[in-house]
Amino acid sequence: MSDMPDPDAEATASEEIAANESHAEQDPSPSEAPFVGDAHRPGARMSPPPDGLVLVSTPIGNLGDMTPRAVATLRAADLVLCEDTRMGARLLSQFGVRARLAPLHDHNEDGRIPEVLRLLRDGRRVAVISDAGMPLVSDPGYRLVRAVLADGLPVGAIPGANAATLALVLSGLPPQPFLFLGFPPPREAARRASFSALRAAERAGLQATLIYYEAPHRLAAALADMAEVFGPRPAAVARELTKKFEEVRRGLLPELAAHYVAFEARGEITVVIGPSEVETPSGDDLDALLRAALSAGSVKEAVAIVAASTGLGRKLVYARALALRDGDAADRAESERVSSEN
Repeated sequence: MSDMPDPDAEATASEEIAANESHAEQDPSPSEAPFVGDAHRPGARMSPPPDGLVLVSTPIGNLGDMTPRAVATLRAADLVLCEDTRMGARLLSQFGVRARLAPLHDHNEDGRIPEVLRLLRDGRRVAVISDAGMPLVSDPGYRLVRAVLADGLPVGAIPGANAATLALVLSGLPPQPFLFLGFPPPREAARRASFSALRAAERAGLQATLIYYEAPHRLAAALADMAEVFGPRPAAVARELTKKFEEVRRGLLPELAAHYVAFEARGEITVVIGPSEVETPSGDDLDALLRAALSAGSVKEAVAIVAASTGLGRKLVYARALALRDGDAADRAESERVSSEN
């Protein structure tokens, strides 16, 4: 999703700030930004923007979702880092924010870090925005945040719209626990391998609603692979959230896959998949799990691990573990007796 670096925008952050320092006096101060009431203290004034590096959530499609704190923070920033300076400039212009912009994407993030650290050490405020939603969530910025924290400098965030959690609450599926997995691999083989690894974790005891982002041109194929690996599980496809043509389509994975083969999807896509059912292992599966656990620890430890992963009662698992241990010991003794006689 990141754009290639724009040579005209790749000047150092310090040069961008120095070249535009005269505009700072024209920008409204943070204290002049609109204030909102605190839910617990009606009439309370909005707190000032955080210091240091600030991650600012932006709308995912509806400009009305831009918060007053987000606007105030961007006005107070000495530098705003964004995936695409053209999109960032358009967004900021909608709210009358004049800010120094510089690109931050997968290709230049490591190179940006030293300059940002120097700015923060000098007491500057640097904001990070993505093209839509919360920075770092399937977007650049994680390496920068880690570097700032490692340097002992402050990191703050301004919350706002997020497609994953919005799709989750609209899906009609269990809202917690949930597991956000970003974009699945684009190639079929890697995608199926990724889904299969997750399915194996479910067989071992993982139970969570799953959330993926997906590109519209890959949606039908991804849903078909999900249906193949996860089975006819309830799911929802949310697209164009907060926009005019918002749609949430709910159904079983095979039904959704068939629909988007016939009707090509458009816009930003979020897929939500319901959690797996509790699976009771067969006798052979239980024995295999117990033998693997017994080989690595005591009976008590093996029972605790297998009971937790299968959801079976500890008494049942303990009885089977003792039977296996005693049976295996008897088998070994018999084998040794036969060997000695021969």
